[in-house]
Amino acid sequence: MKFTGTDTYVATADLNLAVNAAITLGRPLLIKGEPGTGKTMLAEEVARALEMPLYQWHVKSTTKASQGLYEYDAVSRLRDSQLGDVRVHEIGNYIVKGKLWEAFESEQRAVLLIDEIDKADIEFPNDLLQELDRMEFYVYETRQLIKARHRPVIIITSNNEKELPDAFLRRCFFHYIRFPDAETMTQIVEVHYPGIKQALLKGALETFFGMREVPGLKKKPSTSELLDWLKLLVAEEIPSETLHSRDPGKTIPPLHGALLKNEQDLGLFERLVGMSRRGR
Repeated sequence: MKFTGTDTYVATADLNLAVNAAITLGRPLLIKGEPGTGKTMLAEEVARALEMPLYQWHVKSTTKASQGLYEYDAVSRLRDSQLGDVRVHEIGNYIVKGKLWEAFESEQRAVLLIDEIDKADIEFPNDLLQELDRMEFYVYETRQLIKARHRPVIIITSNNEKELPDAFLRRCFFHYIRFPDAETMTQIVEVHYPGIKQALLKGALETFFGMREVPGLKKKPSTSELLDWLKLLVAEEIPSETLHSRDPGKTIPPLHGALLKNEQDLGLFERLVGMSRRGR
């Protein structure tokens, strides 16, 4: 059972190695990288390639670790007791299974995605240590011990918004997805847009990587934004000649709203263009 990428996901050799190492060790795979580098999509593609069910737990700032295990719906039970519903006598009717529980009870080995773990409280990762180590947890309301039928392939993503605890990091296999170089990016684009005109692709990549190198950008354009931009360039039939030899400091690319996502960066480019014109 080896992951080697898919027909819709270009995985580098070191990323393939990291996925397979985590599977072999039975450790969670902690993935970091710039937004838009395919961290979340990796879990989806691993599940598809290895023919495993996928359970996705998207973490928010208000998410608690216990929600991944289960939640006890006391409000519904109180309401049903007031209405005389017979369901109220069975507390199990008010236990809502979390994504870890669903992955643990899967009849076949599953992929569990814990997405953007760094969004939650700093104690969130530590609160999952025992469950991820032992592959079991206890449901106090029903006095059940839930054990994983099969150890799931756990993929955890982080945008590095905050440091994760050392105790948690020790239990993970870590991989940082580096931003794709021009060659890898060409492969990614051709997967999404097979048959794209090479002249257009060449000009777009030169402009894209040139923009990323402009000092002072608050948010560098990502892979997903490049793909959106290319889709627009093709749809609007923008000539490839307008993209070749573009200096990001001298002109703003067409349909730049797909690449620049805040007024600070747009203002930076406008100032660079103005300075360039005054220097002629």
